[in-house]
Parts: sequence; structure tokens; C-alpha cells
Amino acid sequence: MSGASPLRVQPVILAGGSGTRLWPLSRALHPKQFMAIGGERTLFQLAALRLEALAGDGIDVPLPCVVANEEHRFTVVDQLRDIGMAAAPVLLEPVGRNTAPALTLAALHASARDADPILVMTPADHVIADDAACTEALRRAVRAAADGAIVVLGIRPDHPDTGYGYIRTRAGSEALLAVDAFVEKPDAAAAQDYLDEGCYFWNSGMFVLRASTWLAAIDRFRGDIASASAAAWERRHADGTFLRIDADAFAAIPSESIDYAVMEPAGRAGSGIVVRMVALDAGWSDLGAWDAVWQVGRHDADGNASQGDAHIRESHNTLVHATSRLVGVIGLDDVTVVETADAVLVAHRSKSAAVKDLVGSLAKAGRSEASAHRRVHRPWGWYESIDQGPRFQVKRILVKPGARLSLQMHHQRAEHWIVVSGTAQVTNGELVTMLSENQSTYIPLGQKHRLANPGTFPLEIIEVQSGAYLGEDDIVRFEDDHGRH
Repeated sequence: MSGASPLRVQPVILAGGSGTRLWPLSRALHPKQFMAIGGERTLFQLAALRLEALAGDGIDVPLPCVVANEEHRFTVVDQLRDIGMAAAPVLLEPVGRNTAPALTLAALHASARDADPILVMTPADHVIADDAACTEALRRAVRAAADGAIVVLGIRPDHPDTGYGYIRTRAGSEALLAVDAFVEKPDAAAAQDYLDEGCYFWNSGMFVLRASTWLAAIDRFRGDIASASAAAWERRHADGTFLRIDADAFAAIPSESIDYAVMEPAGRAGSGIVVRMVALDAGWSDLGAWDAVWQVGRHDADGNASQGDAHIRESHNTLVHATSRLVGVIGLDDVTVVETADAVLVAHRSKSAAVKDLVGSLAKAGRSEASAHRRVHRPWGWYESIDQGPRFQVKRILVKPGARLSLQMHHQRAEHWIVVSGTAQVTNGELVTMLSENQSTYIPLGQKHRLANPGTFPLEIIEVQSGAYLGEDDIVRFEDDHGRH
């Protein structure tokens, strides 16, 4: 492509999923895309780095546009900062509205910044074993989308899976197949037929198309989503790298997936829209359930896969994921065992999809384990409840180097702080002091206070709370570096 203008690409990462099928590891307030499953980088970070690798060979790639849930905003920024992408724009969804509105907002944002870039959209929670093969497939898709086609990446099935939507293809070049139809998730018999026929592929949920192509298609097939999204976009406001969409306007957008809103009608004969598919042979998985985690894991001679401090004996085709302690299993076949600090899941591997229903039952019962871990992430670090009882609670708190909590006070509790490691700057009323390892302080009820880490190493403290009420909503913030009120 020597001498030609580079193709302008806008990566889009949809990071708003809740990942309930991977409970108890994944929870609504810290879902699977923000976790490192089998490596050092999180799935979200790997997605961002994978899209960055598209640059070159006549393709220009800026920082990704991330669409994420409001509740995950600080996690997103922290993880982008860790990979050198802190300046990437983040569109915040006040509530979930599925993928079609998310892509529409991303297309409006991209069009406002560039003339008509090619959107390369990927979910944040997929696993790709061969990044180089994925890069090459995406580059083929980008070149096809430059001429106005909608391009989807398809996965050749190796077993009859009922958990995926399918793409029916017909004749085309080896690198670019014509799409005959998008097909809903089949039953077991139909999935076997699809596998036998050989012209069906799993829908990866990765799409490549120009911003104008998407906006025209959503307007044609779901004008209600297009108009409501445009109205919500007009009522946005910038907050640093965040783009906040008005909550009432966003809530008025109909909830729908990309597949149902556009891809299924666009793929039908006579739609007049060119839809193509690039086959992706790169070790792809959407980690949609624990059985998928077992499938992509490293297996021992008996087919077992494990992570963490797991010891497996006389078992076959079993997954053990240990997070916080030793887990031993004996005599289990085709079983999933997942341990976290506050919950344990034991299930037959064939029942992986039912985990979502279990989480729904826990949520209806008001169980906090349905949505949150014991360790809760904050923009300044994290805290973890390690013990509690009537009128007391003990927390372990980590503050990142250079970070600080808000200047705050509590109406119903007092606090004792003990520094375990690092250096703490403590504001206690009008007094500001420095504490080092093994030193402590007392924060009386009703006192304005702040904890900060002025050092270059993490600060870790033990906090003992005492009082009539110990809920997280007993916080009055006077100053906050992160815009919280």
C-alpha cells in the first residue's frame, strides 16, 4: 500500500458485561473482563493490546474507545494506565442497554473525532491464543470494510455447541466468505447438523465496519435505537477521559444486541447490504462458562485443568480454580470446583450454563456474594473485609503509591488504623502526621480524616471499625480526587 493514505481505524472495546456465568470468580462489580485468567494481563487489557497491534501495513490505529459501565469506570482507567493507554476515551453507560446502543454511541463518538473511520469492535472478555493470527484476520476485515461492507469474524466449530449464534456462509474467496444468514443459538440436533454441513461458523461477536455503515444500518433496521442514542449522545458531557451520557436519556434507549438489531436483517437475502465473514483460526474462546475455561486450560494426563494452589487426585476432566487457599479434590470426574475467599462453587461441567441461574437466586435473596467480592476495588487501591461481628469490622486496606482517599467523616463509627507496610500520611481533624510500619492512630466518630500514601511503595493498613452502624454508605465526603460525592 505504498503511497496510499493509511486506513483510519477506530478500535472499540465493549466492556460492559457482568460475567455471571463465571461466578464466584466473576461478579457484577468486578466481572471477568477485568480479571487475569491464566496470565498476568486481564482479558480487557489483552483486548486493548491486541487492537493496538493492528497498526502498520497501511493501517493507522489510535487509542481505543472503551464503552463500560459507570460502576467499573475506575477499574477501566487503572487497567488502561497499566498498559500505557491512560488517555483512551471511556464512554460510561449508566445502565446496561446491550451491545447495539453501545456500538451506536461509539460510532457517534468516532464520527465526531474523525471523518468516517473503520470501527474494529471487540468484546473485552474473549481469549485469543494466537495474537498474530488474529491481527492478520482483523487486517483482512479492515480492508474489506473500507469499501462499505460489514465484516464479522467467524470461528470454525469443532463441536456442536448450543451456546453460540452461528453464521451461514456461501462461496467466496478463501480469505473472505459471503454471509448467507445469521442464525440464532440452535438446539443440540441443529448444532450437530451445522457442524456436519461445514458452512456454518460460530459468531465471535467481533465486527469491522465503517462508522457511517453502522449508523445507516441501525437507522434503517432500528430507527428507535438510532434516534434515542443520538438524543442521549447530544446530552453527554466530558469528565477527564470519561464521556458521561445523561442517565435519563440513556435509559430511554431500547435494549438490543448487535445481532438482533442489525446483523440478522442485514444478512438476509435482498437486504442490499454487503456482509462478509473472515474466518478466525486463532484459538478463540469467549469464556462464556466454566466449561469453556476448562477447554482452554492446560490439561494433565487425566484431562484435569487447574489454577492456584490445587491438588488433584484420582480425577478426570475436572477443573479446579483456587483463589485464596489450598483446594484438594479426590475422585471427581467432569466437575468444576471454584474457590474464592467468600464462596465456593461445585458443579458438574455439563451444568456450567446454570451458574447464571444460581447467581440470580442469590441476588433475589439479597446476598452480597452475588455482586461483590470481599475485596472491593477503588480508584485509590482496594479494601477487603477480613472479620466482622456486632458493632465491629476489620478491614485490610491497600493504597497505591501517590494515591489518597477522600477527605471524609462518619456519623456512626470510629476507626483505628495500624500501618502494616509503607508510609501513611494521616489527616485527623486539623492534625496531619506521618505514620510508618507498626505505628497506629485513632479516628474518633465524627472527625474529618483522610488517608494518603506519599511514598513510592504500596501502603497497607489494618483498619478496625467500631460503632452502631458500619455500612459503606456512612461516608460524608468533603474533598475527593475522583469526583465522588
